[in-house]
Amino acid sequence: MVDLLVSTVPVRHGWLSEDNQNPLFEDQRIRYISRPHAWRPPTDVYETETAIIVRVEIAGMRESDFTLSLVERSLLIKGIRQEVNERRAYYQMEIPFGEFSTEVELPYPIVVEETEAVYRDGFLRIVLPKARPQQIKVTG
Repeated sequence: MVDLLVSTVPVRHGWLSEDNQNPLFEDQRIRYISRPHAWRPPTDVYETETAIIVRVEIAGMRESDFTLSLVERSLLIKGIRQEVNERRAYYQMEIPFGEFSTEVELPYPIVVEETEAVYRDGFLRIVLPKARPQQIKVTG
């Protein structure tokens, strides 16, 4: 299980890049935010009836290599994929190493206490249960 850090301080790291937005989400309320010095792993964000699911494809890591933080409705996923220390000459290099980061703005409030993050088979899967509206009793 990956730890999730939660903050109530509205801190915005990085910047919004129109070029990095997924065109499938243009009409929806989910935004991706990227950093110029870190690479961004492939990330899926989808919704079920009860939760927002974030799935990140990031092979070759350990649970302790990830940092997840939630500030209001912004989920930040960071880490460092270490490069193997050996001398070699590349013919082709497509697998990025070093610092990575991806940030997703969530469309709904979530229940932080029920959030789950699991890393298995090269995928980090984060389940963010949607907060349900609470009934307020009116007394007279």
